[in-house]
Amino acid sequence: MNRFTIPRDIYFGENALDILKSIKGEKALLVIGGGSVKDNGNLDKIKQNLSEANIDTRVIEGITEEPSTQLVEEHLPTLNDYKPDWIIGIGGGSPMDAAKAMWLSYEHPYLTFEEMTEPFNLPDLRTKAKFAGIPTTSGTASEISNLSVITDSETGMKYPLADFEFTPDLAVIDPVMVESMPKKVLAYSGMDAVTHSIEAYVAKPRTTFTNSLAIEAAELLKNNLISSYNGNQDAREQVHYAQAMAGMAFANAVLGNVHSMAHKSGPTFEVPHGCANAIYLPYVIQFNRSEVEDRFATIARRIGLSGNTDQELVDSLIDWVRSLNREMEVPNSLKEFGVSEDLFKKHLDKMAENAMEDPCTGTNPRETSVEEMKKLFKAAYYGQDVTF
Repeated sequence: MNRFTIPRDIYFGENALDILKSIKGEKALLVIGGGSVKDNGNLDKIKQNLSEANIDTRVIEGITEEPSTQLVEEHLPTLNDYKPDWIIGIGGGSPMDAAKAMWLSYEHPYLTFEEMTEPFNLPDLRTKAKFAGIPTTSGTASEISNLSVITDSETGMKYPLADFEFTPDLAVIDPVMVESMPKKVLAYSGMDAVTHSIEAYVAKPRTTFTNSLAIEAAELLKNNLISSYNGNQDAREQVHYAQAMAGMAFANAVLGNVHSMAHKSGPTFEVPHGCANAIYLPYVIQFNRSEVEDRFATIARRIGLSGNTDQELVDSLIDWVRSLNREMEVPNSLKEFGVSEDLFKKHLDKMAENAMEDPCTGTNPRETSVEEMKKLFKAAYYGQDVTF
């Protein structure tokens, strides 16, 4: 038996934020990142819409870096004091993931972080509050997904907290929220969405439902991501929808080694998540092609890449990912990003071991050994193709 879970309500398109005027509740805690959502007036619009629904608001701001257990603990007293019945994450992945983790700790304050990291084993939520996500970037799909990625402050390790309980009650995907997105953020978040669409399409738990969303998202990204990066607002709107579709796919099919590697190396080398995915994706495709070459070829064929055979089509898919990186000034290797060789070698063994424990490794289409994981990291560091 398979399961497919997405937010109960997804509102998208122009003026989607207006739905906030009609939701039921008394208090909403808004969790935001930097100042852009305040500067462009969107936060005021959200607060005004909630006010029309007779909902009081309080804001936690400054969630500009990937969230940690320490950050969640620091803000928990605010939730306990305010007692919201809505928690609304507004921003990219960091504010929304932080908001989800705060929600979990608010409802279950005695739950340990180790217990939180057990995949699909969380206690019931919604005993105190519902959750809504409003994205201001186009990539993480945290407003759609059942994940919250949190760094353990004691170890520096990043863990995906995964459970269908984390699936938001409401997602509001309004293109006005991404009109002024910085180009670097657009590039990194866009490559996150590309990775989601490709990894979900080949992941072990994939289904007919997830396949259709993943491959359609890939086509939308192929047709619109570069135009969006270059400032076309119509294309930017389509990318915003595509990332949500990819989110619906990976939330139910899960992901693979690209995300395992990014989770376990990003904090160590201070590589933003979407950038890490962009670097690792070509090498993981090379690794997985022996198991799912036909599926990679199907993606390549669907998005209009050249090739007469499955092998040629997969080669074109790898080249396309790298061309996206180049066109959007995203590095194609860890070395190009600026990670020193000494630092890389120092952490290689531990990163590979830790990546093996990441839940995404278990759903990667090809079984992976520690030595193979090390080989993947080395290839991605030096930017050198290898045969697996």
